[in-house]
Amino acid sequence: MAKPDVLLLTKANCHLCSAARDAVGRVTAGLGLEWREQLVDNDPELRERYAEEIPVVVVDGIQRDFWKIDEARLTRVLQQAMAK
Repeated sequence: MAKPDVLLLTKANCHLCSAARDAVGRVTAGLGLEWREQLVDNDPELRERYAEEIPVVVVDGIQRDFWKIDEARLTRVLQQAMAK
């Protein structure tokens, strides 16, 4: 079973980011996966690319969700990635 790379892009003082952390944490914990978080505040390239979409969930290098994280969709995406 593959272990997908789950990345949550966030920025400081972001109320949606707090909710996204909780959602990603619940989903990955339920699937036995780890995830990581990266602030875009100090990365001009990421800040420009995702400026209005933060928070963003990236799975195996592909943007999968942004703003309000859909836990059911993220679960499906991760299950499909794990089945590869």
